[in-house]
Amino acid sequence: MLSGWGRWPIARCAVTEPGTSAAAGAALADFTSIIPRGNGRSYGDASLNPDGVLLTSRLGHMLTLDEAAGVLECEGGTLLSDIIEALLPRGWFAPVTPGTRFVTVGGMIAADVHGKNHHGAGGFGGHLLWLDLALPDGRVLRCSPAEHEELFAATCGGMGLTGLILRAAFRLLRVETARIRQRTVRAPDLDAAFAIFESAQDWTYSVAWIDGLQTDARLGRSLLFLGEHARAEELPLAERSRPFARAARAPKRVPIDFPAIALSRLPVRAFNTLYYQRQRPGDALVDLYPYFYPLDALLEWNRIYGRRGFVQYQCVLPLAESRAGMRRLLEAIARGGNASFLAVLKRMGAESFGHLSFPMEGYTLAMDFPTSTGNLALLDRLDAITAEHGGRIYLAKDARAAPATMRGYPRLERFRAVRRDYGLVGRLESLQSQRLEIG
Repeated sequence: MLSGWGRWPIARCAVTEPGTSAAAGAALADFTSIIPRGNGRSYGDASLNPDGVLLTSRLGHMLTLDEAAGVLECEGGTLLSDIIEALLPRGWFAPVTPGTRFVTVGGMIAADVHGKNHHGAGGFGGHLLWLDLALPDGRVLRCSPAEHEELFAATCGGMGLTGLILRAAFRLLRVETARIRQRTVRAPDLDAAFAIFESAQDWTYSVAWIDGLQTDARLGRSLLFLGEHARAEELPLAERSRPFARAARAPKRVPIDFPAIALSRLPVRAFNTLYYQRQRPGDALVDLYPYFYPLDALLEWNRIYGRRGFVQYQCVLPLAESRAGMRRLLEAIARGGNASFLAVLKRMGAESFGHLSFPMEGYTLAMDFPTSTGNLALLDRLDAITAEHGGRIYLAKDARAAPATMRGYPRLERFRAVRRDYGLVGRLESLQSQRLEIG
């Protein structure tokens, strides 16, 4: 029985867990229909297929590191957390990272993940040099911007529907310390938040926590967290001899599924108010992990939403439509009284080359909602608003959207053509691809 990180939906799936690349390639051929699965951190049904799921947990080795060029070659099942643990002490960090480090490199490619630096660095796919892709017909093809270019563009953001990523090589980011120079800024409303984002584009990282229960004059009240990798000279004198030292903090676990009342309007409003007041404006040096991965400190945090699970809604709107569209989205959420304490707003940069890559230049909003009939109906309304403003939803977070939402992906037909050309239709499938009629 498998699910995504949202714990909804759940499906009974036939599973294989090969230990070598050769065995993985054979598994692709043995199953009539199959989908690769990394660490299961996509939120919905993108890595579910009752006929076959190929787990990559035994295909997670780092292979070579070219320190002169700053290039890592690794297997597709390699966890980002392992890469950071091994390479951060040597002065290397991921060029792009999502909000959790417990993802595989193959999953990062398949979702073409973005981070707090998308406005400057783009998505993860833009830092790939090449990838080796296993197809169900037994072929292994090296794909890059110069080889099998269309297949490469379909794989970056293609949600595992083009093959199994066996190996990949990507550029790393050189850093001097394990600290982030963070600036915290309060935004009393949505207009102020947009103004701060636009004026802070010279910062490498920027992200906002947004209070989704505020209305009227305080609609979009936010805390913005700007960041730069701290240089060694910016550390306190006592720490400069050990710039990559980190305080050992054992992660905590959520021991039980929370009751539904824990995420009702009153507790969430109280949490949001307290959180907004406690975050003091100003500059500080903070550890790299809590800046990028605050929720990773709480293992199994998805249990907070109870046994019925949760859905995350993430959309992006084009820059010209972002202000009006985000206002409509937040108003709809606030009226429903269903806001989450996990709400994130980010500024996005240029659109990626991936046929099904999510980002476009504009703003993205992500919010979590407990799974319920009322919340699913609300998300249908959010889909309509997103479409009216020319936006799209993020497939890595989706668990329930209708096929019409794929109109937000203008290169869908090119993606479908790649699938047909390489004989992938019907062979590489997921519950999500079937639900969305990706083809």
